[in-house]
Amino acid sequence: MKRFFRFTLSILAMLAVMLFSAAITLRIALHGGEVAIPDFSSLSVAEASESALHAGLDLNIENKFYSTTVPAGRILSQAPAAGSKVRKGWQVRVTESLGPQQVTIPDVAGMPVREASITLRRDSLDLGTLAHLDAPGDPDIVLTQTPPPNAGVDQPRVSLLLSASPTGASSAFVMPSFIGMSFPAASRTANQLGLRVATAGDVPQAPPPPPTVTIRPDGVHLDANGQPIALPTAPPQPSGPVVGQFPAAGYRAAKGDSIKLTLGH
Repeated sequence: MKRFFRFTLSILAMLAVMLFSAAITLRIALHGGEVAIPDFSSLSVAEASESALHAGLDLNIENKFYSTTVPAGRILSQAPAAGSKVRKGWQVRVTESLGPQQVTIPDVAGMPVREASITLRRDSLDLGTLAHLDAPGDPDIVLTQTPPPNAGVDQPRVSLLLSASPTGASSAFVMPSFIGMSFPAASRTANQLGLRVATAGDVPQAPPPPPTVTIRPDGVHLDANGQPIALPTAPPQPSGPVVGQFPAAGYRAAKGDSIKLTLGH
């Protein structure tokens, strides 16, 4: 009986040693391949790539942003953060700085999407998200853009809202945002949607022409006394920007509806 008891203890001791050894081996396997992520901030893309290669990491440039503090071509941010422990081969996502913004956002409203894309790329801008909205007229015409023309931006990317042929009998659509657009661009987009710009903030209105009696063959207007008169001319339209609209973006609209635009100075 004692012999059997000793044999059982020996077996249990061997199993304990085996389990302990397996645990140590597993720990080494899991943590032996770990590395600390270097700090890539302010390094050039080439320097960051070389540092990641030496650490056994995969560097992925995920975004590009403008920056007034980090020169162009250098790393602006990273994820995971420097010092984090990861396995070898882990992908580190970084953002590259484009330096200070030196580009003006063009106004592409009213352009076909192909022409708008060429215009943006000519100005070193990327084409962002493309969305469609049922609208009368030709399809794939730019209705509005984000960011608006001449806006300050963080990324060199412009998203476009394009017209699409209505799929049903209803002429209803979702009211887009005109905020930030110049008045001519907003008015043009509204007209393409079939909307009537009823009021436009401080847009000056042309005075009504005086009553005329006759028009000479040379085009001169004559009043009731036969004297030449000059027709009033419409004042120049302001350039905006649009700072308010009613109905607001996102509301249901239909062709023929009116929209009130409020302009800034």
